[in-house]
Amino acid sequence: MRNFSSLFLNVRILDVIDILIVAAVLYKLFTLIRETRAEQLTKGIVVLLVLTKVTEWMKLYTINWILSNAMTVGTLALLIVFQPELRRGLEHIGRSRLFTKSFVDIRGESHEKIAEEIVEAAASLSRQKIGALIVIERQTGLNEVVDTGTKLDAFVSSDILINIFIPNTPLHDGAVIIKDNRIKAAACFLPLTENMNISKELGTRHRAALGISERSDSLSIIVSEETGTISLAENGTISRYLDTKTLRQILLDMYEPKNNNQSFITKWRSKNEQGKE
Repeated sequence: MRNFSSLFLNVRILDVIDILIVAAVLYKLFTLIRETRAEQLTKGIVVLLVLTKVTEWMKLYTINWILSNAMTVGTLALLIVFQPELRRGLEHIGRSRLFTKSFVDIRGESHEKIAEEIVEAAASLSRQKIGALIVIERQTGLNEVVDTGTKLDAFVSSDILINIFIPNTPLHDGAVIIKDNRIKAAACFLPLTENMNISKELGTRHRAALGISERSDSLSIIVSEETGTISLAENGTISRYLDTKTLRQILLDMYEPKNNNQSFITKWRSKNEQGKE
């Protein structure tokens, strides 16, 4: 009797663990598709599933047969439709601590120099109201984005960055990709965000920066051509109206050899809130 009770207790604990894992996975999936096209598609699928069960209960055999077969054949279609979300989810798993090494390969004072060069370029472009988009690769590779532009493989220099974005030059239209502490390419094409709830004030550069941040863990620096405002995009969120001091600190925090899952924008906002208190 005691062995039976122990076995029953173990099964119940395993059931609880099973439910918690499923709940965590479903919640993570929801956060990945939230405010994207997939959210509306998911609602449509749920409606079809409910209708299938309702028609089965009401014995509407013809409609139930159509819906059941549509759901069966639609599995392949769903894989195609949800391809961006599936890719983003797999990339998110691949960026976990279990599979990734420390992001930073920079040593000594070089990270401070690179951060200073980027800040100096952003400040100059901001003063001149020259639009710019600089993407810094972290753990997720951006080779497919690099291939869409003109490869440079140059040192990170404020002069080079400024000259790239001068209007009416061959490389000014598009994004600069910084990888392994080098300017790997310029005039690169980025995917636009699928978030329909962002401000209408944001132009193509900001939407492209959000798009690449939704698909990778990169950090994007945007300079507005209309206002000269400096913004930062990370993890599908954007922070606007940054000054050079804040931008410098965020870049220095990014290059710190610490494994911290908290986003740099979130960390910066937390510091600001603490300072106001």
